[in-house]
Amino acid sequence: MKYHILIPLVLVGALGAGAWYWWMRGPAQANLPPRAPPAIPVDTASATGRNVPIYLIGLGTVQALNTVTVTSRVDGELEKVAFTEGQDVKAGDLLAQIDQRPFKAALDQAIAKKAQDIAQLKNAQLDLKRFVPLLTKGFATHQEVDTQQALVNQVQSQIQGDEAAIENAQTQLDYTTITAPLDGRTGFRLVDQGNIVHATDTTGIVVITQLHPISVVFTVPEENLLAITQAMSAGPVVATALASDGTTELDQGRVTLVDNQIDQATGTARLKAEFDNRSNKLWPGEFVNVRILMQTQGNALTVPSAAVQHGNDGLFVYVVKPDETVEVRPVKVGTDTGEFAVVESGLHIGEQVVVNGQYRLQPGARIKSNPLGNDTASASGDKDAQALP
Repeated sequence: MKYHILIPLVLVGALGAGAWYWWMRGPAQANLPPRAPPAIPVDTASATGRNVPIYLIGLGTVQALNTVTVTSRVDGELEKVAFTEGQDVKAGDLLAQIDQRPFKAALDQAIAKKAQDIAQLKNAQLDLKRFVPLLTKGFATHQEVDTQQALVNQVQSQIQGDEAAIENAQTQLDYTTITAPLDGRTGFRLVDQGNIVHATDTTGIVVITQLHPISVVFTVPEENLLAITQAMSAGPVVATALASDGTTELDQGRVTLVDNQIDQATGTARLKAEFDNRSNKLWPGEFVNVRILMQTQGNALTVPSAAVQHGNDGLFVYVVKPDETVEVRPVKVGTDTGEFAVVESGLHIGEQVVVNGQYRLQPGARIKSNPLGNDTASASGDKDAQALP
């Protein structure tokens, strides 16, 4: 019975001692300073001076420098097709052969006609030679001599006509051998061997496209036209053909032409650039981006493009302070190449800026810096920061 009374007394005593302990410990903890938040890990890079190329990019279409539809210039049977589809040919290479027999016969006939007239001319000249002495002796009249002289002149004219007929027949015979008019690549065969072709056919035998060199016609805004013409007057303007992803370089050439009119409907000007295309990466009809080098801005202060953030008041960067905290610094940005941004005001060379991890920062936040090389920083970027407004 006594034990039943003691147990509640012991429990009450323990509870009272615990309450006294927590009451005494509370003020002591209240006097302790709050724990500092953990440092935020970020990647940083330095603001550096460098030469920055200034580019202008336009959308264009690849065009063959020359395209020729090879057709027959005479009528006849197509005896031979000497090319394969998609073959690279040189100027003068045999492409097709038309039956030569009718044209060879016409040439032989013209040659024979000339030989006949030459013989006739010799006879007329001999007769004229006989008439001249007879005239002095009174056995021939002036009219007879003049008539014979006219006959000689007439036959001479016939021989000249024969020579023209021979040249024409030879030309027609040459047309039966169809050769490539330029260096290029053949397309689909448009007519098969054994068919009759005509000089009036419009479809032709094959289309040859010149791929080396090749050109790209592209457009740029009209406000850039003055800078382009000034750059061209100073020297060759380098043009780089880029794939549809905007980064893969296909070939490098130069701007060769600025069109003499501006399209008033779109406010753009057309330009033409020429490329060697030795690797055949450019194909007629292909859409490509053309990047032209306008100028190089020397010793510009740059930071990786990923460091520049967009805020309600404009562009800013997070600058690392000596105590490993960050501050928001408004900046004015000029050219942005996609890798580096040219900072016109707001930074100094050597200052550290945050490249990755900005989405967790606020002014005064303590950071744990991971310095990156500027090339690495520009390549990595901050995927989370790209989503910020």
